Amino acid sequence: MDIGNNERRMLRAMLSNQSKDWTLEELLTETGWSDQVHVAGSGAVLEEAGLVSVNEFRGTAVSLGEEGKRASKEGLLEARIWDWLLSQKAEDRTMAALSSTLKRHEAGPGVGLLKALGVTLESGVLVAGDESQIASEIKKRSEFINSLSDGPVEQPELDEELVSHFSGRKGLIVLEDRVSRKWSLTKQGVKTDISELEDIETIGEVTPELLQSEAWRDAEFKPFDINAPAPTPSGGRPHPMIALIEMIRSIFLEMGFSEIEGDFIQSAGWNMDALFIPQSHPARTMQDTFYLSEPAQVDVDEKYLDLWEKVHEHGHDTGSKGWGLDFDKEESKKSLLRTHTTVNTVRHIAENPDEPCRVFGIGRVFRQESIDRTHLPEFYQIEGIIHEPEANLPMLISTLRTFYSKMGFPDVRVRPAYFPYTEPSVEVDVLWKGEWLELGGSGIFRPEVTEPLGTEWPVCAWGLGLERLAMLILELDDIRELYQPDLERLGRMPIL
Repeated sequence: MDIGNNERRMLRAMLSNQSKDWTLEELLTETGWSDQVHVAGSGAVLEEAGLVSVNEFRGTAVSLGEEGKRASKEGLLEARIWDWLLSQKAEDRTMAALSSTLKRHEAGPGVGLLKALGVTLESGVLVAGDESQIASEIKKRSEFINSLSDGPVEQPELDEELVSHFSGRKGLIVLEDRVSRKWSLTKQGVKTDISELEDIETIGEVTPELLQSEAWRDAEFKPFDINAPAPTPSGGRPHPMIALIEMIRSIFLEMGFSEIEGDFIQSAGWNMDALFIPQSHPARTMQDTFYLSEPAQVDVDEKYLDLWEKVHEHGHDTGSKGWGLDFDKEESKKSLLRTHTTVNTVRHIAENPDEPCRVFGIGRVFRQESIDRTHLPEFYQIEGIIHEPEANLPMLISTLRTFYSKMGFPDVRVRPAYFPYTEPSVEVDVLWKGEWLELGGSGIFRPEVTEPLGTEWPVCAWGLGLERLAMLILELDDIRELYQPDLERLGRMPIL
């Protein structure tokens, strides 16, 4: 029989139970192999020979994310708040009392979850509607999270409505596509004579030593398929991400922009406070931002700390009321890995408040993200500003349309959006394969951002995700493919 020893061993194993659908684990046990590659390779050869059929099953496994693991131990946020509500008198169920029992970033999202369940906020007091219905839904959610605490569960075994609900909440569950296979004998395979399946000694490589002896004359050689596909030799070329960065850089330079750079390590003041992001914002927690222990602080000019304090607390002289919260200067000095490249542009404005400019930057940023097909904790961002007396929203939209048109996306639309540091704010979408896809945010910096930097000119600003753009241009379904050391796959990507 013209098959190799691995195929013979697998066929012998399967003939021990001819009617069985064999799983990977069962075949590994029966053959004594430890590497599934042997099963996959031998199965493919036997399938091509008509001796074995392979059935493939695709499914999705659901497991707990980091927040989900915490929730399984401490309880879901809405469950903890609900328990607190039930323990309080009706008149004591105030937002102020609730905020004092929770972490700073939990109160807002938690109340939002309870509002969706039927809890209302009346004159600062939380009022529950149908308590039995609310308790029942929270119990159902908690049981769902606890059911995943022992490991992944196949999606069909779970409540689809709850899977959909928790998929929309950051870090609670992770969906992972899985493929499983089963191998079974065909009619021809069942008829195989097991006595013909003994291992045979074959020679797979012709060496000078073999040819110098007479051993090759009576030897049996492993078949060699001259028609089998072979890798095509190719020369080196830039990594697709490097090529894309150079392409984007050349487009902005061609449009008259200058490039700026900045350090990865920044203070929370320049990274957050300068952009009028409140010190209570969830994005500033350790769950979203990488803070450093060394150095724990970065020096910040006292002038800016004083200005940010006034702007955040009461708006200073910007016409704003600020956030109405106490400003902590020590919080501003904390060191972190920058969460966006906007920090580069605001520092550029502070250093050149009276000089018109059109600048851009392409750099790495860092955020506490769970790794999946569309998210990475370290990624590239494209940032740019137009800082001049006549800067306006039509100028911003025209600039973005021109950029995306040069990138190969002539159909661009903008939608109203909200960002803490721009007003008006818009999100940018491009038409790709008949669908509108969001690629970044933009807008005009608020006076609370620009005036403390020493300028009253309007500033058009935008921030775009480079990896998301790369996924469209390179037609990828998984962002991780860009950073895997798979030269063959990288070699198949388009040359930019």
